[in-house]
Amino acid sequence: MSRLRIIVLDDDPTGSQTVHSCLLLTSWDIETLREALTDDSPLFFILTNTRSLDSQEARGVTREVCRNLKLALKDSRAIPIFASRSDSTLRGHYPIETDVMEEELGPFDAHFLIPAFIEAGRITRDSIHYQKVNQKDVPVHESEFARDPLFGYKNSFLPAYVQEKTEGRVRSQQVERFLLADLRKGCFDRLMGLTGNTCCVVDAENQQDLDRFAADSLAAVEKGKRFLFRCAASLLTSLAHLPPQPIPYDQMKYVVRDGKPGAIVAGSYVKKTTQQIGELLKMPGVIPVEVPVEKISSQREELYNGILLSVEQVHREGKTSVVYTSRMEKRFPDPQEQVSFGKGVSAFLASVVQNLPDTLGFLISKGGITSNDVLNKGLQLRASRVLGQIYPGCSVVCIPPDHPRFPKMPVVIFPGNVGDDRALALVYQRLTGLSNTPPRG
Repeated sequence: MSRLRIIVLDDDPTGSQTVHSCLLLTSWDIETLREALTDDSPLFFILTNTRSLDSQEARGVTREVCRNLKLALKDSRAIPIFASRSDSTLRGHYPIETDVMEEELGPFDAHFLIPAFIEAGRITRDSIHYQKVNQKDVPVHESEFARDPLFGYKNSFLPAYVQEKTEGRVRSQQVERFLLADLRKGCFDRLMGLTGNTCCVVDAENQQDLDRFAADSLAAVEKGKRFLFRCAASLLTSLAHLPPQPIPYDQMKYVVRDGKPGAIVAGSYVKKTTQQIGELLKMPGVIPVEVPVEKISSQREELYNGILLSVEQVHREGKTSVVYTSRMEKRFPDPQEQVSFGKGVSAFLASVVQNLPDTLGFLISKGGITSNDVLNKGLQLRASRVLGQIYPGCSVVCIPPDHPRFPKMPVVIFPGNVGDDRALALVYQRLTGLSNTPPRG
């Protein structure tokens, strides 16, 4: 077995959306990290959930994880490759997380921004990052994601994005650009020449581009180079070089516990999620349970009890509850208020998950921050294992068999910004075996 270990600090739980058979850690104590370093999989994820935190909290959590990693690695024979996995639409605490990783785990010869997420139509060409909208490549600074109240930005040209986010500490012209032509002819020699934590941005139009770059990067690491990757999920597929997932997506219905109905919890507020919920609610066997977010602080107990009663009744009827937050995004002038409100909503959904019926067959969690709280607080997991994907970009994890309430239950981690309008309905169909059932309405 190779001594290389890809260690991923993931700012929400969706970074495993292109891989399988690896561990997701929601705890990062030294003993848990040591166990992960000896696991059979070549990579594991540490779910820091920093995208839900303010900048100071994100810095503190990242530093704590890094310091524990240093101690866990002290007596290990593993050769670590570190990745900071974040959003393919450029949202997140950059450069805070990579700065802390350099301070605690470095020095690195270079760090690479590689936001391409091929499965979701996010590509980088000539150092400009695009998302696919209606079959057209649109620069991401023109998207709703660029207007995020916490992580907004003005540039899709990645060197300019770096300058913007580092507030000029790294100038656009200082950024090394790895273009498609560089990747396709091979860039090993150029990688070997990098020193001093050079900031680099990397193109990719398809998985083969990332495969080539990953192969050259791993060869350079074997020769002693130390690299840090700030990336979306697709690069991790290339670095890990895994075989096909053991359970095909169309066989995931067989891991549903006893063929029972499940539950769907949706906290993501982006437009794509709203459209997907609308299509899901046309399907047979699903019942909406809306959470009016404006009542969470003022009428929490009454709201909580009412939602649980509704979910229990739906489950007794052999149907699946769709517990979703009201679709209007609340914005606050103060970023701290925005973070605090988001935490409150996510914590409320996690508390609902804690008391879902224990005969549930499956759970779908929609949204990255929601999914982190579902795994960590709702299901109170220390670790879980990724079975694979049920839809491009959507992982299925299995709850350990010793869980007190939901042993071996599959949980789908469904990012807010993945899939077309029918994607959520299709995942539901694949879990329930209703693939050929037409929607209502």
